Amino acid sequence: MREILGRRRRLLSRRNGGRPELLGAALTFAAEWQWPVLPGVAPDPQGRARCGCPDPECTVPGAHPFDPGLLAATTDPRMVRWWWTNRPGAPIVMATGGKAPCAVSLPALAAARALALLDKRGMRLGPVVASPTRWALLVQPYSMEQLGELLYAKDFVPGSLRFHGEGGYLALPPSETGQGAVRWERAPLPGSASPWVPGVEAVVDAVVDALTRTGVSAPEL
Repeated sequence: MREILGRRRRLLSRRNGGRPELLGAALTFAAEWQWPVLPGVAPDPQGRARCGCPDPECTVPGAHPFDPGLLAATTDPRMVRWWWTNRPGAPIVMATGGKAPCAVSLPALAAARALALLDKRGMRLGPVVASPTRWALLVQPYSMEQLGELLYAKDFVPGSLRFHGEGGYLALPPSETGQGAVRWERAPLPGSASPWVPGVEAVVDAVVDALTRTGVSAPEL
């Protein structure tokens, strides 16, 4: 019976132009790791660089929620299965904060240089999500007050750093967005009940220091 049901799901997914791995990944995030997710806006089929949302100048095409809105994010596997059965090609969007990780993101080139230096120092990092333009380092949930105090204490913080905290979102692998594929640059360890992530203070301190030491200038960021 399992083989028959699995075959039916694969056939349904093919008819709908979907990708069964998206549903599997969404169920892992929601049911196993307790990360609330929802489907993102699909890229505009008439132009991959455009978004399917009404905003003609959308800066994150296909990589954000729209209908349903972010507040609908859930860990309920029944809802997740219903969403990706009806929208099998939809990107997976995680609502950051709460019980889910937050993230610190920066441009891809700067991120690659920073991670290389942090590896040499032996710093332990959690999962890293990569898109063609930006990489996001997952961190423990933090409050806006905590983030504000952290940034206020620093002499310099690159303006291109983005913080995905409470009320924010992040597209997760293996989504396809208007800017290209979303993948794991550092994948969670297999079999993790819930992936380990570092604190935001350690990540911000290390990333800012690494960018300064590698000589990445503000315009390049």
